Amino acid sequence: MRQAGKLTAIILRELRKAAVPGVSTKQLDDIAQMIIKEAGGSAPCVGYGEPPFPAAICTSINEVVVHGIPSDRVILKEGDIITCDVVAELNGYMGDAARTFMIGNVSENKRLLVERTKEAFFKGLEKAQIGNRIGDISNAVQTCAEGYGYGVVRELTGHGIGRKMHQEPDVPNYGKAGRGHRILKGMAFCIEPMITMGQRYVVLGDDGWEVAAADGLPTAHYENTVIITENGPEMTTYEEGLNG
Repeated sequence: MRQAGKLTAIILRELRKAAVPGVSTKQLDDIAQMIIKEAGGSAPCVGYGEPPFPAAICTSINEVVVHGIPSDRVILKEGDIITCDVVAELNGYMGDAARTFMIGNVSENKRLLVERTKEAFFKGLEKAQIGNRIGDISNAVQTCAEGYGYGVVRELTGHGIGRKMHQEPDVPNYGKAGRGHRILKGMAFCIEPMITMGQRYVVLGDDGWEVAAADGLPTAHYENTVIITENGPEMTTYEEGLNG
Protein backbone atom coordinates (compact mmCIF):
# COMPACT_ATOMS: atom_id res chain seq x y z
CA MET A 1 0.00 0.00 0.00
CA ARG A 2 2.84 2.39 0.80
CA GLN A 3 4.56 1.69 -2.52
CA ALA A 4 1.37 2.20 -4.50
CA GLY A 5 0.65 5.35 -2.54
CA LYS A 6 4.09 6.79 -3.21
CA LEU A 7 3.65 6.13 -6.93
CA THR A 8 0.34 8.00 -6.81
CA ALA A 9 2.02 10.93 -5.02
CA ILE A 10 4.79 11.07 -7.64
CA ILE A 11 2.21 11.19 -10.43
CA LEU A 12 0.41 14.08 -8.74
CA ARG A 13 3.71 15.92 -8.31
CA GLU A 14 4.38 15.69 -12.05
CA LEU A 15 0.80 16.64 -12.94
CA ARG A 16 1.09 19.72 -10.74
CA LYS A 17 4.16 20.80 -12.72
CA ALA A 18 2.51 20.10 -16.07
CA ALA A 19 -0.86 21.75 -15.36
CA VAL A 20 -0.34 25.17 -16.97
CA PRO A 21 -2.31 27.27 -19.45
CA GLY A 22 -2.34 25.76 -22.93
CA VAL A 23 -1.96 22.14 -21.84
CA SER A 24 -4.70 19.66 -22.71
CA THR A 25 -6.16 17.26 -20.19
CA LYS A 26 -5.17 14.42 -22.54
CA GLN A 27 -1.53 15.47 -22.12
CA LEU A 28 -1.93 15.16 -18.35
CA ASP A 29 -3.36 11.67 -18.76
CA ASP A 30 -0.44 10.71 -21.01
CA ILE A 31 2.01 11.78 -18.27
CA ALA A 32 0.23 9.67 -15.68
CA GLN A 33 0.10 6.61 -17.92
CA MET A 34 3.82 6.91 -18.73
CA ILE A 35 4.83 7.11 -15.05
CA ILE A 36 2.64 4.14 -14.13
CA LYS A 37 4.03 2.05 -16.99
CA GLU A 38 7.65 2.89 -16.13
CA ALA A 39 7.02 1.87 -12.51
CA GLY A 40 5.63 -1.50 -13.59
CA GLY A 41 2.14 -0.70 -12.33
CA SER A 42 -1.27 -0.42 -13.94
CA ALA A 43 -4.06 2.14 -14.19
CA PRO A 44 -7.26 0.56 -12.83
CA CYS A 45 -9.44 3.45 -14.05
CA VAL A 46 -8.89 2.43 -17.68
CA GLY A 47 -11.93 0.44 -18.73
CA TYR A 48 -13.59 0.77 -15.33
CA GLY A 49 -17.39 0.88 -15.06
CA GLU A 50 -20.12 1.33 -17.64
CA PRO A 51 -19.64 2.98 -20.02
CA PRO A 52 -15.94 1.97 -19.70
CA PHE A 53 -13.83 4.90 -18.50
CA PRO A 54 -11.29 5.63 -21.27
CA ALA A 55 -8.39 7.14 -19.31
CA ALA A 56 -6.01 6.59 -16.40
CA ILE A 57 -6.96 9.73 -14.47
CA CYS A 58 -9.96 12.00 -14.02
CA THR A 59 -9.52 15.66 -14.98
CA SER A 60 -12.34 17.83 -13.65
CA ILE A 61 -12.30 21.57 -14.38
CA ASN A 62 -14.03 24.39 -12.48
CA GLU A 63 -17.68 23.34 -11.91
CA VAL A 64 -16.96 19.65 -12.59
CA VAL A 65 -16.70 17.81 -9.28
CA VAL A 66 -15.37 14.43 -10.43
CA HIS A 67 -14.89 12.02 -13.34
CA GLY A 68 -14.00 14.51 -16.05
CA ILE A 69 -12.65 12.58 -19.05
CA PRO A 70 -9.27 13.73 -20.45
CA SER A 71 -9.43 15.05 -24.02
CA ASP A 72 -7.28 16.77 -26.62
CA ARG A 73 -10.09 19.29 -26.97
CA VAL A 74 -10.09 20.39 -23.33
CA ILE A 75 -7.33 22.97 -22.87
CA LEU A 76 -6.40 24.55 -19.54
CA LYS A 77 -6.84 28.30 -19.31
CA GLU A 78 -5.52 30.97 -16.98
CA GLY A 79 -7.78 31.17 -13.93
CA ASP A 80 -9.07 27.59 -14.13
CA ILE A 81 -8.95 25.12 -11.30
CA ILE A 82 -8.56 21.45 -12.20
CA THR A 83 -8.88 18.37 -10.06
CA CYS A 84 -6.65 15.47 -11.03
CA ASP A 85 -7.85 12.22 -9.44
CA VAL A 86 -5.27 9.43 -9.73
CA VAL A 87 -5.50 5.72 -8.95
CA ALA A 88 -2.36 3.61 -9.40
CA GLU A 89 -1.94 -0.13 -8.84
CA LEU A 90 1.45 -1.57 -7.93
CA ASN A 91 2.16 -5.18 -6.89
CA GLY A 92 -1.55 -5.84 -6.40
CA TYR A 93 -2.32 -2.87 -4.16
CA MET A 94 -3.89 0.52 -4.80
CA GLY A 95 -3.12 4.16 -4.14
CA ASP A 96 -5.81 6.78 -4.72
CA ALA A 97 -5.53 10.54 -4.30
CA ALA A 98 -6.86 13.78 -5.76
CA ARG A 99 -5.69 17.37 -5.79
CA THR A 100 -7.27 20.53 -7.16
CA PHE A 101 -4.60 22.60 -8.90
CA MET A 102 -4.82 26.35 -9.59
CA ILE A 103 -3.91 27.32 -13.15
CA GLY A 104 -2.02 30.59 -13.21
CA ASN A 105 -3.70 33.43 -11.36
CA VAL A 106 -7.09 32.39 -10.05
CA SER A 107 -9.79 34.38 -8.32
CA GLU A 108 -9.66 34.77 -4.55
CA ASN A 109 -12.89 32.82 -4.22
CA LYS A 110 -11.41 29.85 -6.08
CA ARG A 111 -8.17 29.99 -4.10
CA LEU A 112 -10.05 29.94 -0.81
CA LEU A 113 -12.26 27.08 -1.99
CA VAL A 114 -9.22 24.96 -2.84
CA GLU A 115 -7.45 25.73 0.45
CA ARG A 116 -10.54 25.17 2.59
CA THR A 117 -11.35 21.86 0.89
CA LYS A 118 -7.88 20.69 1.89
CA GLU A 119 -8.53 22.00 5.39
CA ALA A 120 -11.76 19.96 5.54
CA PHE A 121 -9.77 16.84 4.64
CA PHE A 122 -7.35 17.37 7.51
CA LYS A 123 -10.21 18.01 9.94
CA GLY A 124 -11.59 14.63 8.92
CA LEU A 125 -8.17 13.01 9.15
CA GLU A 126 -7.89 14.08 12.80
CA LYS A 127 -10.85 11.81 13.56
CA ALA A 128 -9.41 8.76 11.75
CA GLN A 129 -8.32 7.12 14.98
CA ILE A 130 -8.71 3.59 16.34
CA GLY A 131 -11.98 3.35 18.26
CA ASN A 132 -13.69 6.28 16.55
CA ARG A 133 -16.40 5.81 13.93
CA ILE A 134 -16.58 6.75 10.26
CA GLY A 135 -19.28 9.27 11.15
CA ASP A 136 -16.73 11.18 13.22
CA ILE A 137 -14.71 11.76 10.04
CA SER A 138 -17.81 12.60 8.03
CA ASN A 139 -19.08 15.11 10.57
CA ALA A 140 -15.72 16.86 10.87
CA VAL A 141 -15.51 17.33 7.08
CA GLN A 142 -19.08 18.61 6.87
CA THR A 143 -18.74 20.96 9.82
CA CYS A 144 -15.60 22.53 8.39
CA ALA A 145 -16.93 22.99 4.84
CA GLU A 146 -20.39 24.20 5.79
CA GLY A 147 -18.83 26.55 8.32
CA TYR A 148 -17.48 28.48 5.33
CA GLY A 149 -20.88 28.46 3.62
CA TYR A 150 -19.92 25.80 1.08
CA GLY A 151 -21.95 22.84 -0.14
CA VAL A 152 -20.95 19.26 0.61
CA VAL A 153 -21.69 16.77 -2.18
CA ARG A 154 -23.67 13.81 -0.82
CA GLU A 155 -24.04 11.59 -3.88
CA LEU A 156 -20.30 10.75 -3.89
CA THR A 157 -18.23 9.46 -0.99
CA GLY A 158 -14.83 8.24 0.09
CA HIS A 159 -14.35 4.49 0.24
CA GLY A 160 -12.32 1.57 1.47
CA ILE A 161 -9.31 0.60 -0.64
CA GLY A 162 -6.73 -2.19 -0.79
CA ARG A 163 -6.46 -4.84 -3.49
CA LYS A 164 -9.47 -3.20 -5.14
CA MET A 165 -10.02 0.44 -5.98
CA HIS A 166 -13.37 0.60 -4.19
CA GLN A 167 -14.09 -1.48 -1.09
CA GLU A 168 -16.13 -1.13 2.07
CA PRO A 169 -16.65 1.00 4.05
CA ASP A 170 -18.07 4.12 2.40
CA VAL A 171 -16.70 7.33 3.92
CA PRO A 172 -19.29 10.09 3.40
CA ASN A 173 -18.38 13.76 3.69
CA TYR A 174 -21.45 14.44 5.80
CA GLY A 175 -23.10 12.76 8.75
CA LYS A 176 -23.41 12.49 12.51
CA ALA A 177 -20.53 11.88 14.87
CA GLY A 178 -20.63 8.54 16.64
CA ARG A 179 -22.32 6.75 13.76
CA GLY A 180 -21.09 4.26 11.17
CA HIS A 181 -18.36 1.61 11.10
CA ARG A 182 -15.97 1.43 14.01
CA ILE A 183 -12.44 2.39 12.93
CA LEU A 184 -10.02 -0.47 13.53
CA LYS A 185 -6.26 -0.93 13.26
CA GLY A 186 -5.25 -1.99 9.76
CA MET A 187 -8.20 -0.46 7.95
CA ALA A 188 -7.44 1.46 4.75
CA PHE A 189 -9.78 3.98 3.18
CA CYS A 190 -9.91 7.20 1.21
CA ILE A 191 -11.08 10.44 2.77
CA GLU A 192 -12.04 12.83 -0.02
CA PRO A 193 -14.04 16.02 0.54
CA MET A 194 -15.86 17.14 -2.61
CA ILE A 195 -16.93 20.70 -1.92
CA THR A 196 -18.98 23.20 -3.93
CA MET A 197 -18.79 26.97 -3.78
CA GLY A 198 -22.57 27.18 -3.98
CA GLN A 199 -25.31 24.62 -3.44
CA ARG A 200 -24.44 20.95 -2.89
CA TYR A 201 -26.53 19.57 -5.76
CA VAL A 202 -24.90 17.88 -8.75
CA VAL A 203 -25.87 16.66 -12.21
CA LEU A 204 -24.56 13.79 -14.34
CA GLY A 205 -23.23 14.66 -17.81
CA ASP A 206 -24.29 13.12 -21.10
CA ASP A 207 -21.11 11.01 -21.23
CA GLY A 208 -22.32 9.04 -18.22
CA TRP A 209 -19.30 10.03 -16.12
CA GLU A 210 -18.84 13.76 -15.57
CA VAL A 211 -20.49 15.01 -12.38
CA ALA A 212 -20.84 18.80 -12.11
CA ALA A 213 -22.30 21.34 -9.73
CA ALA A 214 -25.92 21.94 -10.73
CA ASP A 215 -25.56 25.70 -10.22
CA GLY A 216 -22.41 25.89 -12.38
CA LEU A 217 -20.23 27.31 -9.60
CA PRO A 218 -16.66 26.07 -8.96
CA THR A 219 -15.91 22.93 -6.98
CA ALA A 220 -12.82 21.43 -5.35
CA HIS A 221 -11.71 17.94 -4.30
CA TYR A 222 -8.93 16.73 -2.00
CA GLU A 223 -8.19 13.05 -1.33
CA ASN A 224 -5.63 10.74 0.23
CA THR A 225 -5.41 7.03 0.92
CA VAL A 226 -5.20 6.53 4.69
CA ILE A 227 -4.08 3.48 6.69
CA ILE A 228 -5.09 3.22 10.35
CA THR A 229 -2.11 2.40 12.59
CA GLU A 230 -1.45 2.30 16.33
CA ASN A 231 0.31 5.64 15.91
CA GLY A 232 -2.62 7.27 14.14
CA PRO A 233 -3.64 7.68 10.49
CA GLU A 234 -0.90 7.30 7.88
CA MET A 235 -1.37 8.87 4.44
CA THR A 236 0.24 6.63 1.83
CA THR A 237 -0.33 9.17 -0.95
CA TYR A 238 1.06 12.23 0.79
CA GLU A 239 4.73 13.04 1.20
CA GLU A 240 6.13 16.38 2.19
CA GLY A 241 8.04 17.71 -0.77
CA LEU A 242 6.17 15.54 -3.29
CA ASN A 243 2.74 17.08 -3.14
CA GLY A 244 0.60 18.96 -0.67
